[in-house]
Amino acid sequence: MTVGAGRGTGAQRRDARRNRELLVDAAHEVFTEQGLQAPLDVIARRAGVGNATLYRHFPTRAALVDAVFRDQLGETVAAGELARTAPDAWTGLDTYLRAVFRTLAADRGTNDLMTTRIQGIAALDDVHAHNRETLELLLARGREEGAIRADVTTEDVLFALAALGRAVPALTAATAPDTWRRPLALLLDGLRPAPTSLPGPTLTATQLADALRELGPHRAPAREVGGE
Repeated sequence: MTVGAGRGTGAQRRDARRNRELLVDAAHEVFTEQGLQAPLDVIARRAGVGNATLYRHFPTRAALVDAVFRDQLGETVAAGELARTAPDAWTGLDTYLRAVFRTLAADRGTNDLMTTRIQGIAALDDVHAHNRETLELLLARGREEGAIRADVTTEDVLFALAALGRAVPALTAATAPDTWRRPLALLLDGLRPAPTSLPGPTLTATQLADALRELGPHRAPAREVGGE
C-alpha cells in the first residue's frame, strides 16, 4: 500500500511539472501574439488544462509573466554587459539598442514587458535597473569621448526609447520586420553632436496610416488572475 501511494505521488508530481511546462509554453505563444493583456483563459485552453490548474501554478498574472520571460530578460541584461565592454561608447550604445529593438520587434509580449511598468516581477525590476545603469554608463562615457551631446540626460533617452519601442509592433505589423531601424537611427542621431544619414527608405503615407491604425487605442491595465 505504501509503495503504491508513493508511485501515485510521483505521478502527480510529474503531471504537475508537465502542466506547468504546458502553461508556460502556451503563455509565451499567446503573449507573443496578443501581448500581456491576453485573456488567461485563452492560455489555459491552449495548454489543454483548466483555469483552476493555471491558478494553482500561477496565482497572479505577474507570476506567469515572470516564468515566461525570465530567460529573455536575462538575454537583455547580457546584451547590456557586452555593450559596456565595447571599444567606444557609441558602438556600445548602438549595438545594445539594436539588440533590444530586435527583441521588441519579434515578441509582442516582451515588448509590453519592456516598455511598460508591471508590478511584482522581480526579473523585470532587475532588467530595468540594469538597462538604466547601462545607458548611464554609455552616455557618460560618450560625453567624455565627444560622441554624445552634453545636454542629453538618461531620462530623455529612456522616455524616447519607451515611446518608440511601444510603437514597434504596430510598425512592423503594418510594414516589414526591420522597419524600426530607421526611426531608431533617427532617435540615435538626436544624441549625436552632428547627425548622420538615415538608413533605409521612409514610410509611405499608406504605411504610416496602417501603422497608426495598428497601434490603436490604449488598453486597460492587466488584472490579477483571480479577477479574470
